[in-house]
Amino acid sequence: MAARPEVLIKPAETDAVVFDMDGVVTQTASIHAAAWKALFDAYLKQRSERTGEPFRPFDVEADYLPYVDGKPRYDGVRDFLGSRGIELAWGSPSDSPESETVCGLGNRKNDYFLAQVREHGVQAFPTTVALIHELKAAGIHTAIISASKNTTAILEAAGVRDLFEAQVDGTVADELGLPGKPDPAVFLEAARRVGATPPRSVVVEDAEAGVEAGRRGGFGLVIGVDRADHAAALREHGADVVVRDLREVGVAARVGPQADG
Repeated sequence: MAARPEVLIKPAETDAVVFDMDGVVTQTASIHAAAWKALFDAYLKQRSERTGEPFRPFDVEADYLPYVDGKPRYDGVRDFLGSRGIELAWGSPSDSPESETVCGLGNRKNDYFLAQVREHGVQAFPTTVALIHELKAAGIHTAIISASKNTTAILEAAGVRDLFEAQVDGTVADELGLPGKPDPAVFLEAARRVGATPPRSVVVEDAEAGVEAGRRGGFGLVIGVDRADHAAALREHGADVVVRDLREVGVAARVGPQADG
């Protein structure tokens, strides 16, 4: 018999759940981390050879979570380089991946990421998919957000795009001028698109910037998913509860007259 979930989402109090994609719905966080490391190690080594600066490689544990995880790609480039005292021109989204600009490096990272996706494919977390089906059966709306402009391709590759009633990704954010996490704008837009208010919505996130966005947006419950041993940081940034996997989250049974309807 399955263990009772540690966290229960209550239909009487919840109209919608907004999921982050990478690391929550799809098993792509590790692919992103590997792509960031490939980008920054190559760039920092090249820079070291050119300038004589000491070469200190990108550390997935120390650098990925605080500086790039969950953020729009170009913001991640800027913030990580800033942590190393490196400032580059922003450039333009049309910059070549070989350009030494924030956008150029961001485009190069995207090439690394897409190559990994083509080679290895994308899988969804089965426990997340099971929870989404449970939510939908209870009449709770589901939406997905991501800073990525590859969101549609990734969801289709994982076979889960149809599970969500609304999608607010990097392309939508650009079109609407929405700032990236930790600003709550993408979460607020996702809730709005399914007709829900933040106090009656849940955010599910694995990034520190994401749980902070949920807290700043006034969401009724912010669930942090700790797949990288950073539970304390997730709580500090705004998670109400932290779980290792969404098998620990369930949907409460409806009570009263609605249960018969």
